[in-house]
Amino acid sequence: MRWRSLFPFVAQLEGLDGLIIPGGESTTLIKLMDVFDFWDPLKSWIEAGHPTFGTCAGAILLAADVQSPAQKSLGLIDITVERNSYGRQIDSFEGHGTFCPESGATVEMDMVFIRAPRITRVGADVESLADCRGDTVVARQGHILVSTFHPELGAGSRLHEYFLQMVQPTLK
Repeated sequence: MRWRSLFPFVAQLEGLDGLIIPGGESTTLIKLMDVFDFWDPLKSWIEAGHPTFGTCAGAILLAADVQSPAQKSLGLIDITVERNSYGRQIDSFEGHGTFCPESGATVEMDMVFIRAPRITRVGADVESLADCRGDTVVARQGHILVSTFHPELGAGSRLHEYFLQMVQPTLK
């Protein structure tokens, strides 16, 4: 599989089998997407069925609705997110939650939340795959997966392995 660790340039999208939109500062990602005129090509690429995984800020960019404050997004997964909902940087925390993929196996996971968004609404066609402290923290709608925490920091590789399973059927 071919992967890039950062947003690829438009010409590179067609060479990817899947894309992880990382955490970070969503307003910075938005500015970069504006500068590189990346909104329409990325949205079209994802809408074409390419598996995409947004973590933290990536989840914000993929959400249908962003609040506190409202901001631009791709609007590709039917969820509402509230930015920085758990508090400021000092309020970041490690939580413990449950991941329940479609296989039905329940897996306990450590989860690291850094100025994380909160999913406040999950649409009818969206599956809630993990929770922490009563909140949905991993959601999936078709080929789009989002996580409000940073799975690379505390959850082992389970969530990334799950995403790779989403990518596998699309390989040519």
